[in-house]
Amino acid sequence: MADHKRKVSSASSSDENPATGYAQGTAVALMKRPKTSEAPDSDSTALVQAGPKRTSGLQAPIMHLTGHSGEVTSCRFSGDGERIASGSADKQVFLWSTYGDCANYGVLQGHKGGILEVQWMPGNEKLITASADHTAAIWDTVTGERLKRCRHHTAAVNSCCPLNEGTGDTSTFASASDDGRLIVWDARARHPAAVMDHRLPLTSVAASACGTTVYSGSLDNAVTIWDMRTRSAVDSLRGHSGTVMGLSVSPRTGNYLASTSLDNTVRLWDLRPYSKLLNRCERVFTGAPHGFEMNLIRPAFDKDEMMVASGSADRTLTIWGLRSGEIRYKLPGHKGCVTQADFHPREPVVLSGSVDRSMFVGEL
Repeated sequence: MADHKRKVSSASSSDENPATGYAQGTAVALMKRPKTSEAPDSDSTALVQAGPKRTSGLQAPIMHLTGHSGEVTSCRFSGDGERIASGSADKQVFLWSTYGDCANYGVLQGHKGGILEVQWMPGNEKLITASADHTAAIWDTVTGERLKRCRHHTAAVNSCCPLNEGTGDTSTFASASDDGRLIVWDARARHPAAVMDHRLPLTSVAASACGTTVYSGSLDNAVTIWDMRTRSAVDSLRGHSGTVMGLSVSPRTGNYLASTSLDNTVRLWDLRPYSKLLNRCERVFTGAPHGFEMNLIRPAFDKDEMMVASGSADRTLTIWGLRSGEIRYKLPGHKGCVTQADFHPREPVVLSGSVDRSMFVGEL
């Protein structure tokens, strides 16, 4: 890991770090303005006062992160919000600091195909990745060591997620693949802990905080619900008219699931045991088209479960009010399809990644 550490400089992202030979990640502060801790004094005689009150600890209201040489397919804040991991079609995972200059302080290498999803494990030191090289992996982000390479899949691994997140388990996770299999892994064991066959390619996977229930999206336009105690499918959520491309479970209560689809909608599902809704679909969000590219677009909830966000083929990040269903923000800036949305776990800050090979970190 030490050989791959780098610092942000004023050089362009095409410049190489002489110590590593790899392109250097860079971050640029946009719309820079003073950070004010209190409202301007109404009696002030200053001709120009500070702008709107800042809402986060970011160096600037918007930070633009570049350095990947391929499409950014996935990006996530760590559980403490101090770090960002980004995966790309360039087969690399970049590690960034959220605050200060957003320094690109490390690179994880080892996959032979593009990275399709990255997820932090509890504890903020381990990271799991899903790749087009038919493998998943778990990494130690402190040392840069790959702790386990998971090779049981026979096709591209589209998605991964931690299991037992609520208990702080740092070893168990699930992966979903084009081979139609949902596999549960334990980093401490040599072989898979469980293998479940859906028979159709799986595009996405998410899990409840306790890990007893796993949700998978597929080409059958449905979300399949798996019981990890019986290792079997127990139910499905139907309503989409296109392939389900991304899933996210609400972080605070675990009562809701968001799903993106090629039908150009994002659906909100009620996961509570005694839902009054027959099909459990509480709301359908529109305004974020998927486009002909058919990218894996992942949704996200904010920490208070008041907003849900999704990327879009129209190059924007769309954020809706969870209860109203109305669009609250339509954030431009990217030059290509936005593939990933993520909310900071403590502050009103949102992260987006795009096929334009860059990311934006900005406060709301």
